[in-house]
Amino acid sequence: MTSDLVVPESAVREAAGQRDLPSLGIIEQIWETDPLTGTALEQRARAAVGELDLSDVPDGGEVALAVGSRGIGDIVPITAAVIDELRDRGYEPFVFPAMGSHGGATADGQVEQLAAVGVTEAAIDCEIRSTMSVVEVGRTEDRDVPAVADEHAASADAVVPINRIKPHTDFDGAVESGLSKMLVIGMGKQRGAKIAHEWAVDWSLRNMIPAITEILLAELPVVGGVAILEDQRDQTASIEGIPPAGFLDRERELLERAYAEMPTLPFEELDVLVLDQQGKEISGQGMDTNVIGRRPFAINEPEPESPDIKRIYLRSLTEATHGNAMGMGSADFVHADVAAAVDATPTLINAITASTVRGVRLPPVLETDRAALIAALATVGVVEPDTLRLIRATDTMHLQRLYASPTLVAEAREREDLRVLREPEPIAFEDGNFVAPPPTE
Repeated sequence: MTSDLVVPESAVREAAGQRDLPSLGIIEQIWETDPLTGTALEQRARAAVGELDLSDVPDGGEVALAVGSRGIGDIVPITAAVIDELRDRGYEPFVFPAMGSHGGATADGQVEQLAAVGVTEAAIDCEIRSTMSVVEVGRTEDRDVPAVADEHAASADAVVPINRIKPHTDFDGAVESGLSKMLVIGMGKQRGAKIAHEWAVDWSLRNMIPAITEILLAELPVVGGVAILEDQRDQTASIEGIPPAGFLDRERELLERAYAEMPTLPFEELDVLVLDQQGKEISGQGMDTNVIGRRPFAINEPEPESPDIKRIYLRSLTEATHGNAMGMGSADFVHADVAAAVDATPTLINAITASTVRGVRLPPVLETDRAALIAALATVGVVEPDTLRLIRATDTMHLQRLYASPTLVAEAREREDLRVLREPEPIAFEDGNFVAPPPTE
């Protein structure tokens, strides 16, 4: 079936005619960062526990730690340090997956998703309890929306979400992707995620997430959360414990900082963007909509104002995404490897849960990288080879080092925030596919 979807390079050439492919150089964004590492990282994670409100947790009490499926660079050492500090204080921590419907909406699948980002019982020396069962803990005053929570978490003596604060891919709001969303959608499992996204069609996640978070804070023993901020290199910039008092206000403040430190493409206008991979650990939509400037399947939400990219070509899915191709609908063309890697069941479960079925539409499937470039160049309008604006990036999370067409290399040479690492060279192909590795390698 998959082979029937693949358009051969010969057919693309016949339709597109002769196309001159650009040479590509390598440029690098200049970022000044000061990440937490080693002992400093561990000490800051331990200190974050001291910033939580543990006053009502009994000696020996169970503390449920919510951990998600996103690719947070230091999630393993941070989680391990939080566990060690809780044990030193006389508590009994356990980890539970807080990831909505990810992992095919099964308990075992969610354990596998944790393992894909390095979180295993062996790695963190702690029990992982996984279930898809939830309990209802309350309802919103406005619209009577139920608030549900993971069964294991709801029965614990304390609940602590551990998550990165960052801009969300589907909506703009006072709080977006972070601790509150993890409580509402991640801890709510498939049922909670589906409830939230269904109601978001009319109410918007920007309004719903704070409303349900207030209920969860009032009805469950949430003693605060461990907030992580990452810099442009996806390294840990800060770790902070946020107590229940002022929970939403502090997350709002951290979101503003996260926007400032989010990695972005260094150009506002591109003819073609080539992404070597996408995956759920990179972004909830596979590729970050804030980076690509597209939000074509969000409901009642405007698209980002920039950048403006005419064509996006996706080359593969990550291994850690386990075939979940959510967000591939943002691309204009995909490589045959993408179609071959799609696992339709978890992909559709995710799409139904998030009410974004357009996000999993399969774009035209091309046999080779060369065929995809020819198709992209043939559909961006009249653009001369020496003015073509093309970037090849590893993914939307890793944007420091990029392949760039000659006109962008020339622009980079004149900018203080960019440096040129290699002058443009003709693209090398083997059997029609790129020989050069992703730009981060």
